[in-house]
Amino acid sequence: MTTQYFETPQSRRIAFRRSHGKTGLTFVWLSGFKSDMMGGKVTELETWAAAQGHSFLAFDYSGHGQSGGAFEDGTISAWREDALAAITAQTDGDLILVGSSMGGWMALLSLMALPERVNGLVLIAPAPDFTEKLMWPEFSSEAQAEIMEKGLHLRPSDYGDPYPITRALIEDGKTWSILDEAINFNGPVRILQGMQDPDVPWKHAERLVSAMTSEDLVFHLIKDGDHRLSRPQDIARLKATCAEIAEAVKPSA
Repeated sequence: MTTQYFETPQSRRIAFRRSHGKTGLTFVWLSGFKSDMMGGKVTELETWAAAQGHSFLAFDYSGHGQSGGAFEDGTISAWREDALAAITAQTDGDLILVGSSMGGWMALLSLMALPERVNGLVLIAPAPDFTEKLMWPEFSSEAQAEIMEKGLHLRPSDYGDPYPITRALIEDGKTWSILDEAINFNGPVRILQGMQDPDVPWKHAERLVSAMTSEDLVFHLIKDGDHRLSRPQDIARLKATCAEIAEAVKPSA
């Protein structure tokens, strides 16, 4: 699909791809921290959705991929606004949200904002509250001081250049913490989590399982899986999981 652009109510230029199907379901891909809509999992799922007749939307948060803005200006609030703007402007009808890593947090925040539209969730190494509960505790006291005093720390990454971590990101993230209370949702939820994930420990996903109220929740723990879960067998599992969710929900249209 061709990349298109739209402007959010906050005047941010967001890149997106979408396709229209006939089943009445739209799968929405929500990318992870510093990731974009050109990754292997999203493009594979995009092709799968088209073959199944489902509508599909993928987009880049501001400061990510082909969207406008600088990454270091981003916060959880801003990326949540981007997600809600993309979903509202570029989809209609029933939704299944597919969130990877930070995208799992964005999917849950989107669910809370649009409960009447979300029918199901597929979460891959979901990282709700990661700024406060995962990232901040891992920083050395020196890195924490640099963030608080200078407003910026360059965090080394296994996936490329260092990530600029700002004080605004850390402080804003606290306002969107969701794991300490019940997350109300009665639809089907599927969580795919690798036990060898160095970024989002599987116990973090287990905490999410406890917080969610859905009784139709299946937690797939993949013993040899890493954070990305992008091997052929992982992608096959993702497609099968999405097919299972699509079968479980009943579109209203």
